[in-house]
Amino acid sequence: MPKKTYLIKCTAFLAALVLLGLIYYCKNPKVASEYHSPKVLATHYNGENYVGSETCMECHANIYSDHLKTAHYNTSAVANEKKILGNFEPPANVLDLEYVKFTMEHQVDSFFQHTEYKNRLNTNRPSSFDVVIGSGVRGQSYLTWQGDKLFQLQSSYHKPADSWVNSPGYPTYAIERPVRDGCIRCHVTFAKNKNIGEGNQYDKDQIIYGIDCERCHRPAAKHVSYQRKKPKAEQSKFMLKIDSLSRQKRLDICAQCHSGARNNQLKGNPFSFLTGENLDEYSQNISIVGSSDQLDVHGNQYGLLTNSECFKQTATMDCTTCHDPHKNQKGNTSYFNQKCMACHSADKTTCSVETFQTKSMDDNCIACHMPEMRSKSIMIKLNQKDSIESSFKIRTHLIKIYTEKDWSNDGSNAPEVQ
Repeated sequence: MPKKTYLIKCTAFLAALVLLGLIYYCKNPKVASEYHSPKVLATHYNGENYVGSETCMECHANIYSDHLKTAHYNTSAVANEKKILGNFEPPANVLDLEYVKFTMEHQVDSFFQHTEYKNRLNTNRPSSFDVVIGSGVRGQSYLTWQGDKLFQLQSSYHKPADSWVNSPGYPTYAIERPVRDGCIRCHVTFAKNKNIGEGNQYDKDQIIYGIDCERCHRPAAKHVSYQRKKPKAEQSKFMLKIDSLSRQKRLDICAQCHSGARNNQLKGNPFSFLTGENLDEYSQNISIVGSSDQLDVHGNQYGLLTNSECFKQTATMDCTTCHDPHKNQKGNTSYFNQKCMACHSADKTTCSVETFQTKSMDDNCIACHMPEMRSKSIMIKLNQKDSIESSFKIRTHLIKIYTEKDWSNDGSNAPEVQ
Protein backbone atom coordinates (compact mmCIF):
# COMPACT_ATOMS: atom_id res chain seq x y z
CA MET A 1 0.00 0.00 0.00
CA PRO A 2 1.45 3.41 -0.98
CA LYS A 3 2.60 5.44 2.04
CA LYS A 4 0.37 8.38 1.12
CA THR A 5 -2.78 6.18 0.97
CA TYR A 6 -1.90 4.61 4.33
CA LEU A 7 -1.57 8.01 5.99
CA ILE A 8 -4.86 9.17 4.53
CA LYS A 9 -6.65 6.10 5.88
CA CYS A 10 -5.08 6.48 9.32
CA THR A 11 -6.05 10.13 9.42
CA ALA A 12 -9.59 9.31 8.37
CA PHE A 13 -9.82 6.58 11.04
CA LEU A 14 -8.63 8.91 13.78
CA ALA A 15 -11.01 11.62 12.61
CA ALA A 16 -13.85 9.12 12.73
CA LEU A 17 -12.94 8.20 16.32
CA VAL A 18 -12.86 11.85 17.35
CA LEU A 19 -16.21 12.44 15.62
CA LEU A 20 -17.77 9.43 17.38
CA GLY A 21 -16.42 10.70 20.70
CA LEU A 22 -17.93 14.12 20.11
CA ILE A 23 -21.26 12.61 19.12
CA TYR A 24 -21.27 10.40 22.26
CA TYR A 25 -20.34 13.34 24.48
CA CYS A 26 -23.06 15.52 22.94
CA LYS A 27 -25.64 12.80 23.44
CA ASN A 28 -24.38 12.06 26.98
CA PRO A 29 -23.41 15.45 28.42
CA LYS A 30 -24.06 14.29 31.98
CA VAL A 31 -21.09 11.91 32.15
CA ALA A 32 -18.59 14.57 33.22
CA SER A 33 -21.05 16.80 35.04
CA GLU A 34 -22.37 13.90 37.16
CA TYR A 35 -18.88 13.11 38.34
CA HIS A 36 -18.18 16.73 39.20
CA SER A 37 -21.57 17.01 40.93
CA PRO A 38 -21.92 13.80 43.02
CA LYS A 39 -25.33 12.33 43.76
CA VAL A 40 -27.05 14.02 46.68
CA LEU A 41 -28.19 11.47 49.28
CA ALA A 42 -29.88 13.91 51.64
CA THR A 43 -30.21 17.63 52.24
CA HIS A 44 -29.65 19.14 55.66
CA TYR A 45 -32.18 21.60 57.05
CA ASN A 46 -29.73 24.42 56.30
CA GLY A 47 -29.53 23.47 52.61
CA GLU A 48 -26.14 21.72 52.64
CA ASN A 49 -26.01 18.38 50.80
CA TYR A 50 -24.77 14.98 51.95
CA VAL A 51 -23.07 12.81 49.33
CA GLY A 52 -22.01 9.79 51.42
CA SER A 53 -18.69 8.59 52.80
CA GLU A 54 -17.87 6.57 49.67
CA THR A 55 -16.98 9.86 47.97
CA CYS A 56 -14.29 10.36 50.65
CA MET A 57 -12.62 7.10 49.62
CA GLU A 58 -11.18 8.67 46.44
CA CYS A 59 -8.70 10.76 48.44
CA HIS A 60 -8.80 9.14 51.88
CA ALA A 61 -8.79 5.43 51.04
CA ASN A 62 -6.97 4.21 54.16
CA ILE A 63 -9.05 6.28 56.59
CA TYR A 64 -12.24 5.18 54.83
CA SER A 65 -11.24 1.52 54.96
CA ASP A 66 -10.43 1.70 58.68
CA HIS A 67 -13.65 3.56 59.46
CA LEU A 68 -15.77 0.78 57.92
CA LYS A 69 -14.65 -1.48 60.79
CA THR A 70 -15.74 0.86 63.59
CA ALA A 71 -18.81 0.49 65.80
CA HIS A 72 -19.76 4.04 64.81
CA TYR A 73 -20.04 3.17 61.13
CA ASN A 74 -21.85 -0.11 61.88
CA THR A 75 -24.30 1.28 64.41
CA SER A 76 -27.17 1.08 61.90
CA ALA A 77 -27.88 -0.50 58.53
CA VAL A 78 -30.64 -1.72 56.26
CA ALA A 79 -31.61 -5.15 57.59
CA ASN A 80 -30.40 -8.23 55.73
CA GLU A 81 -29.09 -11.71 56.47
CA LYS A 82 -25.54 -10.51 57.10
CA LYS A 83 -26.52 -7.65 59.39
CA ILE A 84 -29.12 -9.36 61.63
CA LEU A 85 -27.39 -11.42 64.33
CA GLY A 86 -30.47 -12.95 65.97
CA ASN A 87 -31.32 -16.64 65.39
CA PHE A 88 -34.32 -17.43 63.15
CA GLU A 89 -34.11 -21.22 63.52
CA PRO A 90 -36.57 -23.01 65.90
CA PRO A 91 -36.65 -23.20 68.86
CA ALA A 92 -34.18 -20.32 69.31
CA ASN A 93 -36.39 -17.98 67.25
CA VAL A 94 -39.00 -17.46 70.01
CA LEU A 95 -39.28 -14.72 72.62
CA ASP A 96 -41.88 -15.89 75.14
CA LEU A 97 -43.12 -13.17 77.53
CA GLU A 98 -45.86 -13.22 80.17
CA TYR A 99 -48.68 -11.94 77.97
CA VAL A 100 -47.30 -12.23 74.45
CA LYS A 101 -45.08 -14.47 72.37
CA PHE A 102 -42.93 -13.30 69.46
CA THR A 103 -41.72 -15.69 66.79
CA MET A 104 -39.03 -14.65 64.34
CA GLU A 105 -39.31 -15.93 60.76
CA HIS A 106 -36.99 -15.81 57.75
CA GLN A 107 -38.61 -15.91 54.30
CA VAL A 108 -36.22 -15.76 51.33
CA ASP A 109 -34.72 -12.25 51.67
CA SER A 110 -37.20 -10.98 54.27
CA PHE A 111 -37.34 -11.25 58.06
CA PHE A 112 -40.45 -10.94 60.24
CA GLN A 113 -41.58 -10.75 63.85
CA HIS A 114 -44.92 -12.54 64.44
CA THR A 115 -46.97 -11.48 67.46
CA GLU A 116 -49.21 -13.92 69.36
CA TYR A 117 -51.31 -12.54 72.24
CA LYS A 118 -51.93 -15.01 75.08
CA ASN A 119 -55.11 -13.39 76.40
CA ARG A 120 -56.98 -12.72 73.16
CA LEU A 121 -57.68 -14.36 69.82
CA ASN A 122 -56.72 -11.58 67.41
CA THR A 123 -53.20 -11.34 66.02
CA ASN A 124 -51.18 -8.59 64.39
CA ARG A 125 -49.87 -8.82 60.88
CA PRO A 126 -46.16 -9.72 60.82
CA SER A 127 -43.76 -6.82 61.34
CA SER A 128 -40.75 -6.78 59.05
CA PHE A 129 -37.14 -6.30 60.16
CA ASP A 130 -36.23 -3.21 58.12
CA VAL A 131 -33.43 -1.47 60.01
CA VAL A 132 -30.72 -2.87 62.29
CA ILE A 133 -29.67 -0.67 65.23
CA GLY A 134 -26.40 -1.48 66.98
CA SER A 135 -23.07 -2.83 65.77
CA GLY A 136 -23.63 -6.11 67.60
CA VAL A 137 -20.83 -5.71 70.13
CA ARG A 138 -23.35 -6.02 72.96
CA GLY A 139 -26.53 -6.56 71.01
CA GLN A 140 -28.96 -5.17 68.46
CA SER A 141 -32.42 -3.65 68.26
CA TYR A 142 -34.54 -3.53 65.13
CA LEU A 143 -36.88 -1.05 63.47
CA THR A 144 -39.83 -1.59 61.17
CA TRP A 145 -41.53 0.67 58.65
CA GLN A 146 -45.29 1.15 58.60
CA GLY A 147 -45.65 3.28 55.50
CA ASP A 148 -43.29 6.17 56.17
CA LYS A 149 -43.54 5.84 59.96
CA LEU A 150 -40.77 4.17 61.93
CA PHE A 151 -41.32 1.88 64.96
CA GLN A 152 -39.08 -0.27 67.15
CA LEU A 153 -39.65 -4.01 67.25
CA GLN A 154 -40.12 -5.43 70.73
CA SER A 155 -37.63 -8.25 70.14
CA SER A 156 -33.95 -7.38 70.56
CA TYR A 157 -30.82 -9.51 70.36
CA HIS A 158 -28.50 -9.90 73.37
CA LYS A 159 -24.97 -10.86 72.28
CA PRO A 160 -23.57 -12.24 75.59
CA ALA A 161 -26.55 -14.61 75.98
CA ASP A 162 -26.88 -15.18 72.21
CA SER A 163 -30.66 -14.96 72.50
CA TRP A 164 -33.72 -12.83 71.83
CA VAL A 165 -34.72 -10.54 74.72
CA ASN A 166 -37.42 -8.00 75.46
CA SER A 167 -36.18 -4.62 74.24
CA PRO A 168 -35.00 -2.37 77.13
CA GLY A 169 -37.88 -0.48 78.74
CA TYR A 170 -40.64 -2.70 77.30
CA PRO A 171 -43.27 -4.39 79.51
CA THR A 172 -44.13 -8.11 79.29
CA TYR A 173 -47.11 -7.33 77.06
CA ALA A 174 -47.00 -5.99 73.50
CA ILE A 175 -46.78 -2.27 72.87
CA GLU A 176 -45.97 -0.09 69.86
CA ARG A 177 -43.03 2.30 70.27
CA PRO A 178 -42.56 5.07 67.65
CA VAL A 179 -38.97 5.98 66.80
CA ARG A 180 -38.43 9.73 66.81
CA ASP A 181 -35.36 11.88 66.23
CA GLY A 182 -34.30 11.62 69.86
CA CYS A 183 -34.13 7.82 69.52
CA ILE A 184 -32.39 7.52 66.18
CA ARG A 185 -30.08 10.55 66.33
CA CYS A 186 -27.04 8.62 67.58
CA HIS A 187 -27.37 5.76 65.12
CA VAL A 188 -27.60 7.48 61.74
CA THR A 189 -25.69 10.30 60.08
CA PHE A 190 -28.90 12.05 59.06
CA ALA A 191 -32.64 11.40 58.86
CA LYS A 192 -35.07 13.87 57.32
CA ASN A 193 -38.14 14.08 59.55
CA LYS A 194 -41.26 15.12 57.67
CA ASN A 195 -42.60 16.75 60.83
CA ILE A 196 -39.55 18.44 62.35
CA GLY A 197 -39.47 18.45 66.10
CA GLU A 198 -42.00 15.68 66.65
CA GLY A 199 -43.40 12.52 65.11
CA ASN A 200 -41.81 9.43 63.59
CA GLN A 201 -42.56 10.16 59.94
CA TYR A 202 -39.43 10.14 57.75
CA ASP A 203 -38.42 10.51 54.14
CA LYS A 204 -37.02 7.03 53.43
CA ASP A 205 -34.88 8.43 50.63
CA GLN A 206 -33.13 10.85 52.98
CA ILE A 207 -31.70 8.58 55.68
CA ILE A 208 -27.95 7.94 55.79
CA TYR A 209 -27.32 4.86 57.95
CA GLY A 210 -24.36 4.53 60.29
CA ILE A 211 -22.23 7.36 61.65
CA ASP A 212 -20.13 8.21 58.61
CA CYS A 213 -17.65 10.94 57.71
CA GLU A 214 -20.24 13.66 57.17
CA ARG A 215 -21.71 13.37 60.67
CA CYS A 216 -18.51 14.84 62.10
CA HIS A 217 -17.06 16.67 59.09
CA ARG A 218 -20.38 18.25 57.91
CA PRO A 219 -22.18 17.67 54.58
CA ALA A 220 -19.45 17.48 51.94
CA ALA A 221 -21.09 18.04 48.53
CA LYS A 222 -19.28 21.32 47.84
CA HIS A 223 -15.95 19.93 48.99
CA VAL A 224 -16.21 16.76 46.87
CA SER A 225 -17.29 18.69 43.80
CA TYR A 226 -14.40 21.15 44.15
CA GLN A 227 -11.79 18.41 44.65
CA ARG A 228 -13.06 16.41 41.67
CA LYS A 229 -12.88 19.45 39.43
CA LYS A 230 -9.43 20.37 40.74
CA PRO A 231 -7.72 17.12 41.79
CA LYS A 232 -4.29 18.78 41.83
CA ALA A 233 -5.37 21.63 44.11
CA GLU A 234 -2.82 22.03 46.90
CA GLN A 235 -5.36 23.28 49.41
CA SER A 236 -8.78 21.74 50.02
CA LYS A 237 -11.86 23.93 50.24
CA PHE A 238 -15.38 23.82 51.66
CA MET A 239 -14.41 21.51 54.55
CA LEU A 240 -14.16 22.60 58.17
CA LYS A 241 -10.79 21.90 59.81
CA ILE A 242 -11.69 20.24 63.09
CA ASP A 243 -8.26 20.74 64.66
CA SER A 244 -8.72 24.51 64.26
CA LEU A 245 -11.79 24.54 66.54
CA SER A 246 -11.79 25.40 70.23
CA ARG A 247 -11.67 22.50 72.67
CA GLN A 248 -15.34 22.88 73.56
CA LYS A 249 -16.43 22.81 69.93
CA ARG A 250 -14.29 19.70 69.36
CA LEU A 251 -15.94 18.11 72.38
CA ASP A 252 -19.38 19.09 71.06
CA ILE A 253 -18.90 16.79 68.07
CA CYS A 254 -18.86 13.78 70.39
CA ALA A 255 -21.18 15.31 72.99
CA GLN A 256 -24.12 15.44 70.58
CA CYS A 257 -24.43 11.67 71.18
CA HIS A 258 -22.27 11.04 74.26
CA SER A 259 -23.59 13.57 76.79
CA GLY A 260 -26.92 12.13 77.89
CA ALA A 261 -30.43 12.36 76.50
CA ARG A 262 -30.23 16.11 75.66
CA ASN A 263 -34.03 16.03 75.62
CA ASN A 264 -34.42 19.78 76.03
CA GLN A 265 -34.42 20.79 72.35
CA LEU A 266 -33.90 24.56 72.20
CA LYS A 267 -34.04 24.96 68.43
CA GLY A 268 -34.37 22.76 65.37
CA ASN A 269 -34.19 19.04 65.97
CA PRO A 270 -31.35 16.65 66.98
CA PHE A 271 -29.99 16.68 63.42
CA SER A 272 -29.91 20.47 63.11
CA PHE A 273 -26.59 20.89 64.93
CA LEU A 274 -23.47 20.75 62.76
CA THR A 275 -19.79 20.64 63.71
CA GLY A 276 -18.39 24.10 64.46
CA GLU A 277 -21.57 25.35 66.10
CA ASN A 278 -22.38 25.67 69.81
CA LEU A 279 -24.20 22.49 70.84
CA ASP A 280 -25.77 24.04 73.95
CA GLU A 281 -27.60 26.51 71.72
CA TYR A 282 -29.43 23.56 70.17
CA SER A 283 -30.04 21.14 73.05
CA GLN A 284 -29.37 20.49 76.72
CA ASN A 285 -30.22 17.90 79.34
CA ILE A 286 -33.39 18.69 81.27
CA SER A 287 -32.07 17.54 84.64
CA ILE A 288 -29.02 19.16 86.20
CA VAL A 289 -26.66 16.51 87.49
CA GLY A 290 -25.27 17.36 90.89
CA SER A 291 -22.38 14.89 91.00
CA SER A 292 -20.53 12.43 88.78
CA ASP A 293 -22.15 9.55 90.73
CA GLN A 294 -25.45 10.40 89.01
CA LEU A 295 -23.99 10.04 85.51
CA ASP A 296 -24.61 6.73 83.77
CA VAL A 297 -21.76 4.94 82.02
CA HIS A 298 -23.96 4.47 78.95
CA GLY A 299 -24.56 7.61 76.93
CA ASN A 300 -22.82 10.24 79.03
CA GLN A 301 -19.13 9.61 78.53
CA TYR A 302 -18.73 13.36 77.98
CA GLY A 303 -20.09 14.19 81.43
CA LEU A 304 -17.91 11.56 83.08
CA LEU A 305 -14.77 12.70 81.26
CA THR A 306 -15.28 16.39 82.08
CA ASN A 307 -15.69 15.46 85.78
CA SER A 308 -12.30 13.73 85.76
CA GLU A 309 -9.20 15.37 87.20
CA CYS A 310 -7.25 14.35 84.08
CA PHE A 311 -9.56 16.59 82.05
CA LYS A 312 -9.68 19.43 84.57
CA GLN A 313 -5.90 19.64 84.88
CA THR A 314 -5.27 20.30 81.19
CA ALA A 315 -6.59 22.84 78.69
CA THR A 316 -6.13 20.60 75.67
CA MET A 317 -7.52 17.15 76.52
CA ASP A 318 -10.55 16.10 74.48
CA CYS A 319 -12.03 12.82 73.24
CA THR A 320 -9.51 12.41 70.43
CA THR A 321 -6.62 12.68 72.87
CA CYS A 322 -7.22 8.98 73.51
CA HIS A 323 -9.59 7.90 70.71
CA ASP A 324 -9.00 7.83 66.97
CA PRO A 325 -12.60 7.95 65.67
CA HIS A 326 -11.47 6.56 62.32
CA LYS A 327 -10.27 3.24 63.78
CA ASN A 328 -11.70 0.29 65.67
CA GLN A 329 -9.71 0.38 68.92
CA LYS A 330 -12.01 -1.74 71.08
CA GLY A 331 -10.05 -4.06 73.34
CA ASN A 332 -6.70 -2.44 72.52
CA THR A 333 -5.74 -1.90 76.17
CA SER A 334 -2.03 -1.44 75.46
CA TYR A 335 -2.83 1.51 73.16
CA PHE A 336 -4.96 3.24 75.80
CA ASN A 337 -2.46 2.52 78.58
CA GLN A 338 0.21 4.18 76.46
CA LYS A 339 -2.07 7.21 76.23
CA CYS A 340 -2.20 7.30 80.02
CA MET A 341 1.56 7.01 80.34
CA ALA A 342 2.11 9.80 77.81
CA CYS A 343 1.05 12.17 80.60
CA HIS A 344 1.71 10.00 83.66
CA SER A 345 5.24 8.84 83.00
CA ALA A 346 7.14 6.99 85.70
CA ASP A 347 9.09 10.06 86.83
CA LYS A 348 5.91 12.08 87.35
CA THR A 349 3.42 9.61 88.81
CA THR A 350 3.59 7.19 91.71
CA CYS A 351 1.00 4.41 91.62
CA SER A 352 -0.28 3.47 95.08
CA VAL A 353 -0.39 -0.20 94.11
CA GLU A 354 2.75 -2.19 94.78
CA THR A 355 5.07 -2.72 91.81
CA PHE A 356 4.64 -6.51 91.80
CA GLN A 357 0.85 -6.01 91.68
CA THR A 358 0.94 -3.61 88.72
CA LYS A 359 3.18 -6.04 86.84
CA SER A 360 0.73 -8.87 87.47
CA MET A 361 -1.91 -6.70 85.81
CA ASP A 362 0.41 -5.93 82.88
CA ASP A 363 0.48 -2.28 83.96
CA ASN A 364 -3.16 -1.98 82.92
CA CYS A 365 -4.04 1.57 84.01
CA ILE A 366 -7.61 1.58 82.73
CA ALA A 367 -8.58 -1.63 84.57
CA CYS A 368 -8.29 0.28 87.86
CA HIS A 369 -8.90 3.89 86.88
CA MET A 370 -11.54 3.43 84.14
CA PRO A 371 -13.20 0.14 85.15
CA GLU A 372 -16.25 -1.46 83.55
CA MET A 373 -19.31 -0.44 85.56
CA ARG A 374 -22.97 -1.43 85.35
CA SER A 375 -25.29 0.78 83.32
CA LYS A 376 -28.45 1.87 85.08
CA SER A 377 -30.07 3.08 81.87
CA ILE A 378 -30.00 -0.21 79.91
CA MET A 379 -31.70 -2.98 81.88
CA ILE A 380 -32.95 -6.23 80.37
CA LYS A 381 -34.41 -9.50 81.62
CA LEU A 382 -32.40 -12.47 80.41
CA ASN A 383 -34.88 -14.93 81.92
CA GLN A 384 -38.35 -13.76 80.98
CA LYS A 385 -39.94 -15.58 83.94
CA ASP A 386 -37.61 -13.85 86.37
CA SER A 387 -38.23 -10.39 87.81
CA ILE A 388 -34.50 -9.66 88.12
CA GLU A 389 -33.08 -7.31 85.54
CA SER A 390 -29.56 -7.60 84.19
CA SER A 391 -27.38 -4.73 83.05
CA PHE A 392 -24.65 -4.14 80.53
CA LYS A 393 -21.21 -3.33 81.90
CA ILE A 394 -19.54 -0.45 80.09
CA ARG A 395 -16.15 1.13 80.70
CA THR A 396 -16.59 4.36 82.60
CA HIS A 397 -14.95 7.57 81.43
CA LEU A 398 -14.77 8.97 84.96
CA ILE A 399 -11.02 8.66 85.49
CA LYS A 400 -10.18 8.46 89.19
CA ILE A 401 -8.94 6.25 92.04
CA TYR A 402 -11.78 3.84 92.83
CA THR A 403 -12.53 2.65 96.35
CA GLU A 404 -14.38 -0.31 97.80
CA LYS A 405 -17.37 2.01 98.30
CA ASP A 406 -17.52 2.69 94.54
CA TRP A 407 -17.67 -1.03 93.81
CA SER A 408 -20.27 -1.60 96.50
CA ASN A 409 -22.53 1.13 95.09
CA ASP A 410 -22.15 -0.30 91.59
CA GLY A 411 -22.88 -3.87 92.63
CA SER A 412 -19.77 -5.08 90.81
CA ASN A 413 -16.59 -6.75 91.94
CA ALA A 414 -13.37 -4.76 91.93
CA PRO A 415 -10.69 -5.83 89.45
CA GLU A 416 -8.59 -8.62 90.90
CA VAL A 417 -5.08 -7.57 91.86
CA GLN A 418 -2.96 -10.58 92.81
